[in-house]
Amino acid sequence: MESIPDAPGPGHAPGGPRGHVLVVDDDPTVAEVVVGYLDRAGYDVRRAGDGPAALECFAGRRPDLVVLDLMLPGMDGFEVCRRMREHGPVPVIMLTARGDEDDRILGLETGADDYVTKPFSPRELVLRVDSVLRRSAPPATGHAPPPVQGAGLRLDPAARRATRHGRELALTLREFDLLAFLLRHPGRAFTREELMREVWGWDFGDLSTVTVHVRRLRGKVEADPGRPRLIQTVWGVGYRLDPAGGAAAGGATAQGAAGGADGS
Repeated sequence: MESIPDAPGPGHAPGGPRGHVLVVDDDPTVAEVVVGYLDRAGYDVRRAGDGPAALECFAGRRPDLVVLDLMLPGMDGFEVCRRMREHGPVPVIMLTARGDEDDRILGLETGADDYVTKPFSPRELVLRVDSVLRRSAPPATGHAPPPVQGAGLRLDPAARRATRHGRELALTLREFDLLAFLLRHPGRAFTREELMREVWGWDFGDLSTVTVHVRRLRGKVEADPGRPRLIQTVWGVGYRLDPAGGAAAGGATAQGAAGGADGS
């Protein structure tokens, strides 16, 4: 990990902080570095050293984003994330020493928007915080994109509300963005790299992030997530939203898993 003296950023943004970030990590050195970099980048940062303290901070003041260590004493990051998600969507970047793919996927399945493995570059973490917050910010007044609809779906970007055949869908911020993007480009196949760039705003990152989010989204919009008809896999390419297939599937929704572009 890089040292604090090399911290980037122009200092606090004029007119106030860029956003409120909660950093949860039981390693004082790591937490100090992360807090230092985010503070220098202009964020208002609070810090918690374990799960209960994190939930107390979260209840006291809802953060704009949480940087959450997976390996916490007593209550791990997965459980902390689940409990936060019970109170509504909040962007989460998981931070952990674990590099195993199963742990990365479980973090994303829990609802994390990104997953950064230690040792990491604090500069890269700040860039990812910037990206996640930029994508999750509500549109400026007067510039809200119009609702998008098709295949029985209606998404209102300004209200961050999604319905299918009139039934509200409980989507995370990133699931909403992914579905809105696909719905705006019906019938077109996108690679996972393209989706990561267009939806996440990243030119780098673990492509399993896209795979997991497609699987989670199918679990919420498909009548049979195991045999998806709305969000289809285009073998050797990626994914395509098929309005006709979605309409044929009817209005049923289900929770479950389905596959992605890499054979899932």
